[in-house]
Amino acid sequence: MQAVDNEVLNQVAHWLREERRCWLATVVQTWGSSPRPVGSLLACDADGHIVGSLSGGCVEDDLLEKLTAGELARDHAQFFQYGITAEETEKLGLPCGGHLYIVVEPLHSTPDYRAHFDHLAQRLARRRTVERSVDLARGTFSYTDVEQHAPLSWDEGAQVLKHTYGPRHQLFIIGAGMVSKYLAELAQMLDYEVSVCDPREQLLEDFAVPGTRLVNDMPDDAVRAHANDPSSAIVALTHDPRIDDMGLMEALKSDAFYIGAMGSTRTSASRRERLAALDLSDAEIARLHAPIGLPIGSKTPPEIAIAVIGEITAVRKRRVAAAREALRAAETSAG
Repeated sequence: MQAVDNEVLNQVAHWLREERRCWLATVVQTWGSSPRPVGSLLACDADGHIVGSLSGGCVEDDLLEKLTAGELARDHAQFFQYGITAEETEKLGLPCGGHLYIVVEPLHSTPDYRAHFDHLAQRLARRRTVERSVDLARGTFSYTDVEQHAPLSWDEGAQVLKHTYGPRHQLFIIGAGMVSKYLAELAQMLDYEVSVCDPREQLLEDFAVPGTRLVNDMPDDAVRAHANDPSSAIVALTHDPRIDDMGLMEALKSDAFYIGAMGSTRTSASRRERLAALDLSDAEIARLHAPIGLPIGSKTPPEIAIAVIGEITAVRKRRVAAAREALRAAETSAG
């Protein structure tokens, strides 16, 4: 989940607590060029306040006008399409050939709605995952706490939307050194929540990257407390095995989708031997990316940071593609 989508859900929960009527719109399908991916969220209230985005600015004004005028999703959730005609595409400024399919839900400040969105916000605050289901035909909504993220599912025939919400992707960095500073800056540009852990207090005090959460704790304790979830990537960058290995011992047993450690091929081989001696299994050690990063010949701290964030991105994209393929295979088998 991107930061802006997390903000949308928190704002909806806030509006409902203030007894303000609002709407939630979700991108369920796109064709052609699309500025925002499937699963993107937008919320607005009856006074015209908007948070989030469906198209990067193409359809938001038109959608708000339809909602506040009562032309769309007045009493119940509704499926709606943008960009069906060439005239509409040109009028709204959609990218060439772009179609945008959305589900829009009117939300009311009832105990059920308030409890529903409060739970979603609290679940995400704990870096946990929750699947939300909306049945447009029956006018019902529900949630199920789940352990893994799954791609959005929209059944147009049955008019059922299933959308898994998860925490923002997090980059958890062990070590507050020079590479960590460049890596933290790059990760924030890619919408990661960034945490830096180092038991050496002075190094943390000198870590001048705004927006980074600083954790002055032993890395094994910090990983357990802050990064034991499938949306986290953990990297050990201190070059000090007394610190790195302690964090890696816990990281390799965690649910993090990526674990990496900086060091040469020789250093990495020695690290694997130490980890094996610490009773980690072969399967756990095999999760370690070391030497860390894509092999781009990086030497300087910014080059190393580029290589690391590139590898993390590649691993994350392969993971998403595999999940989508598994969903398609399950749907084909069920059909």
